Amino acid sequence: MTQQSSSLGRDAWLRLRANRMAMLSIYLLLGIFLISLVGPWLSSYSYEQQDLDHIFQSPGKNHLFGTDNLGRDVFARTTYGGRISLAVGLLATLVSLVIGVTYGMLSGYLGGRMDAWMMRAVDVLYSLPFIIFVILLMVLFGRNFLLLFLAIGAVEWLTMARITRAQTLNLKKAEFVEAARALGYSHSRILFRHLLPNLIGPIIIYATLTVPAVMLLEAVLSFLGLGVQAPMSSWGSLIKEGAEKMDAAPWLLFFPGSFFCLTLFALNFLGDGLRDALDPKSSKD
Repeated sequence: MTQQSSSLGRDAWLRLRANRMAMLSIYLLLGIFLISLVGPWLSSYSYEQQDLDHIFQSPGKNHLFGTDNLGRDVFARTTYGGRISLAVGLLATLVSLVIGVTYGMLSGYLGGRMDAWMMRAVDVLYSLPFIIFVILLMVLFGRNFLLLFLAIGAVEWLTMARITRAQTLNLKKAEFVEAARALGYSHSRILFRHLLPNLIGPIIIYATLTVPAVMLLEAVLSFLGLGVQAPMSSWGSLIKEGAEKMDAAPWLLFFPGSFFCLTLFALNFLGDGLRDALDPKSSKD
C-alpha cells in the first residue's frame, strides 16, 4: 500500500514538472513569498514611517518604489501588504477547507434525509450575497484583523462542501469502505482514515483556486473600507489608495497591483497544473 502511494505521488510530481507554466508559477510564488517575508526588513523605512518632506517622490535610489501622499515608503508598504494579503488568503482558505471538507464528508457519508437537509442549507447560504454576509459579520463582531480570516473563510466553504460531498458519495460505495465497515471500524475512523486520504487530490486543487478568490474578496472589502485598517496595509488597501491618486502618482497603483496580479495568475496556473497532475483521467490522456 505504501509503495503504491509513493508511486502515485511520484507520477503526479513528474506530470507537474512537465507543466512549464505550473513550475514557473511555483518559482514565482516562492519569490513573492520571499520578498513579502524579508522585504520589510531589507527596507530602511518602516511601513508606517512618515516623511512629509518627501511626499509623492517617484521611484529612485532612496525609495525603490517611491513614496505616497504621507511620505511613506511604498516598497516597505507593498512587501508588508503582501504578508497581510497572503496571510488572509492562506488562513481564510484553511478555515474554509476545514469547514467545507468536514461538512461535505458528513453529508455524503450519512446520505438520505440528512444529506438532503444539509445540502438545502448550503443552497440557502449560496443564495445570500457573499460580500453582504461578510460585511454583516464584521459589523456585528467589529473590524478585527483576525476576524477577517474567519469572516472570509466562513463564506468560501460552500463549493468545497459540494465537491467533497460528491466525491464521498462515490467513495463510500468502494470496496475498501465496505471492508472497513465489515471490520467494525467506527464512522469517524472510516471518514478520516479511509475516505479523507482519497479526497486529498480534489482538496489540494480547489485550495489553490480558493486562495486567489479569497484575496480578491479581501481586496473588494478594502475598496469598501472594511479591510485592514491604517496604518496597516494589504495589497487591496494599497490598490485602493493608488487608484485614488493614480493621476498624481501612478506608481502607488502599479507596484501593489503588479504583485497582486502576478500572485493571482500564478495561483491559477498552479491550480490548473495540479488538476492535470492529480486527476486520474488526465493521467490517462
